[in-house]
Amino acid sequence: MSPACARLKHVTRRHPLLAIDAPSLYFRAYFGVPESAARTRDGEPVNAVRGFLDMLATLISRRRPDRVICAFDHDWRPAWRVALLPSYKAHRVAPAGGEVVPDTLAPQVPVICQVLAALGVPAVGADGYEADDVLGTLATHEPAPVEVVSGDRDLFQLVDDARGVRLLYVGQGVAKLQDCDEAAVREKFGVPAAAYADFAALRGDPSDGLPGVPGVGAKTAARLLDRHGDLAAVVAALDDPQAGFAPGLRAKLAAARDYLAVAPTVVRVARDVTLTARPAGLPAAPADPHQLMALAERWNLAGPCRRVVDAMAGSGGGTATGTGSGVESVEPA
Repeated sequence: MSPACARLKHVTRRHPLLAIDAPSLYFRAYFGVPESAARTRDGEPVNAVRGFLDMLATLISRRRPDRVICAFDHDWRPAWRVALLPSYKAHRVAPAGGEVVPDTLAPQVPVICQVLAALGVPAVGADGYEADDVLGTLATHEPAPVEVVSGDRDLFQLVDDARGVRLLYVGQGVAKLQDCDEAAVREKFGVPAAAYADFAALRGDPSDGLPGVPGVGAKTAARLLDRHGDLAAVVAALDDPQAGFAPGLRAKLAAARDYLAVAPTVVRVARDVTLTARPAGLPAAPADPHQLMALAERWNLAGPCRRVVDAMAGSGGGTATGTGSGVESVEPA
């Protein structure tokens, strides 16, 4: 067994930190749960809240963490990224400014935050940064093991066997969660996790307004990085007549020099963001059971709240706070 594998085996004996990309989950919940199936008694849709809480309950039950934290976007399109690459998420800007968010989703996000607070699960963001950057900071500085939960491909760059960081990829939903280590990243993309940002810069990512190098797809990007090591070495090799580039490929890369000079910085997550809160021990009972009960009644969330509380109580990694589930008197939904 290699030293890296030995370290990973050692750290994974402990319960993990579950670091959740909240926007990734609540967007998936919104589109995955019909509004007609999740409404309050007054007809207000709570499909994103219900789906988010059910995913949270499933994750806690299956992964048995001793710490849970949810990362939020305090700035979904940071100015410093846009200054480097104006096309970054430009297609997702609403005509009046801000992010395009469905009208019936936007009011549900504060409800998610209120329920998390009542449960005792920190909801954390940072001014000028995305949830990805919060997760990058947690993955870099929090005690391992760390399991990052997201459907965002950019976060494959955080996987680190030696440190004990994995990505629980939920691109196809929590039910089809992919538990990704470095071998899984290489099998999926043909590059190591540490090279994923360079790979994405070369290949492009339309979902983020990242154009990539025209004519360079995933296979070519992986081959270039495998041969040269990283994107900086690829660009440097363009000036070497002996580097072995096909003429057409050399021309495409040379034409994209300006883009390649900034794109990796845009794709790489920040890892030293100042956070106002850090993961705390997962409580075995709600931090504020009375508030949780009130929220469950107001938003018709008794069933999802109960499932999260039961998962917390059974996780085996938490510390007891609060008294009771806080949803005993509410009919399950």
